[in-house]
Amino acid sequence: MRSVRTRTMTVEAARRAALAAQGFAEPRPCGPVTRRHLGRLVERLRLLQLDSVNVAVRAHYMPVFSRLGGYPRELLDEAAWAPHSARRPRMLVEHWAHEACLLPSADWPLLRSGAKRAGWWRHYGELVEREPGLVDEVLAAVKEVGPVGAGALERILGGPAPPTGGGPRPTGREEHRSWWNRSDVKRICEYLFGIGQLTTGARVNFQRLYDLPERVLPPAVLAVPTIEPAEATRRLVGYAAAALGVASEPELRDYYRLGPAKSRAAVAELVAAGELEPVEVVGWRVPAYRHHAVRVPRAVRARALLCPFDPLIWERARTERLFGFRYRIEIYTPEPRRQHGYYVFPFLLDDALVARVDLKADRKDRVMRVPGAFVEPGVPVARVAVELAAELWLMAGWLELDDVVVGQRGELAGPLAVALRVSLPPG
Repeated sequence: MRSVRTRTMTVEAARRAALAAQGFAEPRPCGPVTRRHLGRLVERLRLLQLDSVNVAVRAHYMPVFSRLGGYPRELLDEAAWAPHSARRPRMLVEHWAHEACLLPSADWPLLRSGAKRAGWWRHYGELVEREPGLVDEVLAAVKEVGPVGAGALERILGGPAPPTGGGPRPTGREEHRSWWNRSDVKRICEYLFGIGQLTTGARVNFQRLYDLPERVLPPAVLAVPTIEPAEATRRLVGYAAAALGVASEPELRDYYRLGPAKSRAAVAELVAAGELEPVEVVGWRVPAYRHHAVRVPRAVRARALLCPFDPLIWERARTERLFGFRYRIEIYTPEPRRQHGYYVFPFLLDDALVARVDLKADRKDRVMRVPGAFVEPGVPVARVAVELAAELWLMAGWLELDDVVVGQRGELAGPLAVALRVSLPPG
């Protein structure tokens, strides 16, 4: 057996490796962002988390902006939800990965392999066993009318409770349809989506329209032979390691929400194969691993606003170890108890998280509102204000907003308001 040496890394080196792995060590494109730029970024990150909150911008759009700058959001929409064609194959597909995510279509077989542990939808298994006919009805209805939303399926398949008195239940497809419980229809849709028998054919106003995978995915993806769970786990852990740069085994596991035993076995095998290198990060109490292809740049010159669901920061304990930055989303915290705001974006400058800003896109008045802006201790306020102002102008323009208005909360609010007044929006 090959002897494996554990290297020692400073936390600063681990941080730069993580930023490089996530695409922050490269300059943004000088010209228009294209499908090729998007494809390269998706191959790097592997996952774009979906979330329904639209206070500033939906979560899946923001990581692309954070790394590539202003881009037409239609570019991502087309990659994720436009009909598949031979000329423009479907680049992305929806599945439960870290959470509900967009991922490269080529990764679909890995998540269907059994490598990933069952998610919350497993609780609907009892309903599936009790009403197997409903599963057949949902799949038949989607095949007939898809892409289709859950509400439309509920109207097609749902209806009042069956009559009492011991009379026979209707038979035949059309008659049978009218007696399914509507909430059960929605649950079966979610169950079938979770296990991959349904996927998202399109979205309208962010509503998921279910369709059959064979009508959504490229034929080459559908033709992939069944992958053994152990092999799929190794590949998913490898993807996670390449995306994170330096990470502990639980963090590698968390990227795709894999099972602990399968993940630990995969990490050991990847170490033995030389794909992962054990490292000891100074100050960390957990063993870590560095992907063999991840470089450690001497410096990182980045500037980005990060949404709460950005893969760089979605694992909060890792964010604190890497950046010394304690971050919690406060959407579900009662307003009087919120420390920083409702929907707060950390601000990355060079290789540090230096500030956090509460953001709201006021689309009616075409204004980006900043109710609060807070700087981290020991950070030079003047430079942060200038750089943050430039990034806010860029983001406002990307969202087709005309102005940025800063509130009064936070010690950074005053300097930021001044910086915004003396700077000009791009273009």
